[in-house]
Amino acid sequence: MNKQRLAEQLKVHEGLRLKPYKDTAGKWTIGIGRNLEDKGITEQEALFMLNNDVDYFYDKIKKEINWFWALDDARQNVLVNMAFNLGVSGLLTFKNTLRLISFNRYEEAAKEMLNSKWANQVGYRAKELAEQMRTGEFQ
Repeated sequence: MNKQRLAEQLKVHEGLRLKPYKDTAGKWTIGIGRNLEDKGITEQEALFMLNNDVDYFYDKIKKEINWFWALDDARQNVLVNMAFNLGVSGLLTFKNTLRLISFNRYEEAAKEMLNSKWANQVGYRAKELAEQMRTGEFQ
């Protein structure tokens, strides 16, 4: 078997779709004919995507928040975690929280995080991230 030629042929026959779509059989599919309903993805593939997503959000936040680089790792992780959940535009709606963080007022920022619709929606995640923001220590 010539795997490279087969892959090239399958790419032509199946097409490359970077967002999920319904195939001709009505199955959710992505990439080059990956049937998500019957096959799904492996843990290794999920971790690969997670790593790419973390890099993506980290880079986007660095561009949007000019003081992000000055935060310790634990607090940077809080903002990346929030952006992962909310999107960068969603994170940026936390104007008071971000202002407080920029002035190293972490206790107040943590309270602001918990005083949000987001905190009600995500529950324990918000409590853990607020504590991590308050203390600068991984939870």
